[in-house]
Amino acid sequence: MTTGENRNAIMGTSLGTVKNTARIAGLFYLAHFVAFFLADNGVHYTAVGPIDAAATANNIMASEWQFRFGYVSFILAGLFFLLAAWALYVLMKPVNKDLALLFVLLNLAGVVIQCAALFFEFGAHLLLSDVTFLNVFPEDQPRALAMLFLMAYKNGFMIAQLFLALWVLPLGYLVIKSGYLPRILGIFLLIDCLVLLIWFFQFFLFYPGNEGISAVCLAISFIAEASLCLWLLIKGVNVEQWTVNSIQ
Repeated sequence: MTTGENRNAIMGTSLGTVKNTARIAGLFYLAHFVAFFLADNGVHYTAVGPIDAAATANNIMASEWQFRFGYVSFILAGLFFLLAAWALYVLMKPVNKDLALLFVLLNLAGVVIQCAALFFEFGAHLLLSDVTFLNVFPEDQPRALAMLFLMAYKNGFMIAQLFLALWVLPLGYLVIKSGYLPRILGIFLLIDCLVLLIWFFQFFLFYPGNEGISAVCLAISFIAEASLCLWLLIKGVNVEQWTVNSIQ
């Protein structure tokens, strides 16, 4: 088969597939945002509340359904994020397959660490809701241990952010080099990587970090990743340029 025939064959089979893959990536990214929002508001604001042992214990015990809903939402958010990375791998591997694989592995590491940290959060819930633990420990111990578990979760969550910051570095580079997605999206992702690294390091170096810096970093990160999500959902990719990259 000649190069021209090969290109025509790829064009014939890839037009719909590539467009669908772009939409799937955008949908999974959007599902991740929604699930994470529900989890963060369902657990940390409704159930967990302020960092106070007595208040936290009372909130968790009074809002058990919200806590469980938030816990499941966090797991689903991680799953959707990983699936979004997989769909992006399919889209970006024509540019550089090794770098595309790298950002999937970094995303996977971040999701795994984040989900593993959830065990501590659920452990706090068990300590405060299971009669067995409440009867064995003195009255204040379950509350103190629950707070310890919640802080362990918070630190585990922040460790995951190192990997979730670095995954957008090769992704941003590939977007810039691709030619079938706007370069500005790639630049946004590189900035996203930078601000998430700032968030990570300021948290651990100046524990527990500065809320003002964290808010600014998270706002910039959301704008960058939401821009990619919306572009994939609404515009997709330049299929012709994607096909050119695929046959090179």
